[in-house]
Amino acid sequence: MNETIEAIAAFVALFVIAAGLFQNVIYMLQLVLAAASLIETPSTPAVGVLWRRYAEASPPIALLAPAYNEALTIVESVRSLLALQYPNFEIVVINDGSADETLAVLIDAFELAPIERAHDLKIGHQPIRGIWGTPSQPRLVVVDKQNGGKADALNAGINVARAPIVCSMDADSLLEPDALLRAVRPFVDDPVRTVAVGGTVRIANGCRIDHGRVVEIGLPTNPLALLQTVEYLRAFLMARLAWSRIGTLTIISGAFGLFRRSAVLEVGGYTHGTVGEDMELVVKLHRLMRSQKRPYRVAFIPEPVCWTEAPESLSVLGRQRARWHRGALETFQRHGDMMWRPGFGRVGVVGFGHILFVDVIGPVIEMIGYILIPVLWTLGLLSVEYLLAFLAVSFTFGVVISVGALALEESELRRFPKVRHLVILAIVAVVENFGYRQINNLWRLHGTWQFLRKTQSWGAMTRKGFKRLPAPGHTNA
Repeated sequence: MNETIEAIAAFVALFVIAAGLFQNVIYMLQLVLAAASLIETPSTPAVGVLWRRYAEASPPIALLAPAYNEALTIVESVRSLLALQYPNFEIVVINDGSADETLAVLIDAFELAPIERAHDLKIGHQPIRGIWGTPSQPRLVVVDKQNGGKADALNAGINVARAPIVCSMDADSLLEPDALLRAVRPFVDDPVRTVAVGGTVRIANGCRIDHGRVVEIGLPTNPLALLQTVEYLRAFLMARLAWSRIGTLTIISGAFGLFRRSAVLEVGGYTHGTVGEDMELVVKLHRLMRSQKRPYRVAFIPEPVCWTEAPESLSVLGRQRARWHRGALETFQRHGDMMWRPGFGRVGVVGFGHILFVDVIGPVIEMIGYILIPVLWTLGLLSVEYLLAFLAVSFTFGVVISVGALALEESELRRFPKVRHLVILAIVAVVENFGYRQINNLWRLHGTWQFLRKTQSWGAMTRKGFKRLPAPGHTNA
């Protein structure tokens, strides 16, 4: 009997270790692919060179900024958008039935008045209550509509927009001045195939912000925001760059993504009834293009940067991560039939295979390992070799991957100018594997539970808003 129990324990341990090893091999592959992509990509031209090379050929862009209860940050965000270095763009802010003063502060700050503006009704959304604008800011249009959620608000913005390229973003985010000029390059270099482009999202907590712009990069003082800084580096600079390189990118962040408007209309816009509308749209584009055997490209460009405010409390961060995971599962449920089907190529094999192993079954297996293997070792049912193998797979690989992503950042992009920042981030890259990663896994399991219960709530996302941090040596007296 004891031998049978020990055999079962050994099988469970081997399965968990093998699954963890496979997942870490995927991460190591991402790291190698991302490094190769950065090495092979020519050095990023200066803004002046970009302007001379791309300004005349760059298509008009409509920036879509859905806003729900964003009164704290909306004015700074719009100011940053108005200051973008791009030849032809409009800003469409969609007030999605906010319960706070979002619309009022916009009207007051930019002296807006009701205007008449013809617009399409090609994709459905909640009724528009009014459209606002001002001659002094001809690039700015504010759409006031009944509440319908982010996807619904984006659909309204797409209908109102007139540019051939739409840029979806969060109303509480700040784009760097040259972000659009850098992100639009695939649409100029490869205008026939390119249907979507994503940029990098970075943590603004701890940065000095003035008039809607990040004027000095800093690190957060809040531990949770600091941990997310490393996490974002790994997610964007490593994972998305790697999948973009081999044509299997299945998500472009809702905080910053460019899309060909005609293609978005063709797939019916953003899907209602999901909290993962950003991933859902990209997968729908893959599905359309693959099904019709049309050449296309979904790309990630690391140089254009969007800054966002990271949650600084466990409750808010937990709700955000559970929602993100629920969105991935909803997309997998809707489009899981694409997985491993020859007609969908590498997207079906690699893209959906990654979602299956990392998002669907990964959190469950990882949590089984954290709970069972130490318990089985304590009971004497597993030898110390199993325990050490599990610890190596769980922690050593995690440290190597996080530090590797940071090394890519420093060797190629150099966004953190101070050595002190790099030292702190290197320490955080190690520390995050001992506690934060496990808590994150619990949040993902909570997202799985919400998905099984068909929960659709976003949950409250309390934000402090962007503050103008004083320059070194100055005070706000």
